[in-house]
Amino acid sequence: MDDPEKQEWAEASGEMEKTIAAKEERRITARREKDRSLLFGLTIFGIVGWSVVIPTLIGIALGIWLDNRWPGRFSWTLMLLFGGLILGCLNAWYWVSHVSKND
Repeated sequence: MDDPEKQEWAEASGEMEKTIAAKEERRITARREKDRSLLFGLTIFGIVGWSVVIPTLIGIALGIWLDNRWPGRFSWTLMLLFGGLILGCLNAWYWVSHVSKND
């Protein structure tokens, strides 16, 4: 009767050791990546910001040039501002999804 109980206890303690080792490894990894996360977050913030700003500014510049060249009933500047903003948001979405797939 003692043998099955001892064997069951040994199996349970082996599983517990594996669980504790896995949790400890996750904790060590999280501590190691903690310092990287602030810089990594700021980098992603910058990439997302510039990926929205650049197409928006290009749209505004092109719109001003078109408005001066061919004035019309509709504002090219306003239309291309929104077009650049939409393009920039799609670009930012691509970068964020690309980075999250790699992590």
